[in-house]
Amino acid sequence: MRKLVYLIMLLPFLIVAQGNDSFLLNLSEITVKPGHEAQFTEGIKAWKKCYLDNEGKDKWNIWRRVQGEGSVYVFTSTMAKWAEMDDQGDEAGKDCQMKVVNLIMPHVKKFQFNIARLMPNLSRTGALPDDTKLVWVYNVKTNAGNNFREAVSELVSAMKKAEGDSRGIWYDVQGGGPDAPNYFVSVPFKNFADMDVDRDGVWGIYEKANGKAKTDALRAKFRNAVSSDWSYMYTLNEELSNR
Repeated sequence: MRKLVYLIMLLPFLIVAQGNDSFLLNLSEITVKPGHEAQFTEGIKAWKKCYLDNEGKDKWNIWRRVQGEGSVYVFTSTMAKWAEMDDQGDEAGKDCQMKVVNLIMPHVKKFQFNIARLMPNLSRTGALPDDTKLVWVYNVKTNAGNNFREAVSELVSAMKKAEGDSRGIWYDVQGGGPDAPNYFVSVPFKNFADMDVDRDGVWGIYEKANGKAKTDALRAKFRNAVSSDWSYMYTLNEELSNR
């Protein structure tokens, strides 16, 4: 998928790993032109077929945002190290670059690329389960990063004691523009019905373990460290992905 990302970045626009070793997550958010979604997805299919027919080895996931304005897709892939950014692309990607130019880019309204690093100590074991088809992503911009991380660490610690593991996968965003979050957490679900399962909220779990006074203090610390936050759901498009 990095090969497709590089091709888009070089034009005049802007997988999920298993285990809990820290890795870098590439996030390419594409807003599709109104009325062009069918053509855009057909272009991705054509590029994917070309890439696989040419024995390309990269893996990626493609997610469609559920809420919000317009049709937005997020392409995700991983890197073990920054050195992989020096890779200029494999032969399969080069052989298929005109698919990007002719079949994908004409339908792209806006492109934004970010990189985030996994925070293993806060994240669930094993990253995303294989049966994940939906994720809820909570994004945060902070004005006091240390306080935010301390508050989240206490919440996750309570969650692990109560349930044996964290529910989400936490990331630290590596730089980015003024609209990029500083941190985000991705909570996986099997499907929408999985969201109907009754679960105690994280603050409720913390209060059961630590009492109301300590919970109120931690909640205030968390809120004071957050300058803005937002969340979206994303569904996995398995046909466009290469898992």
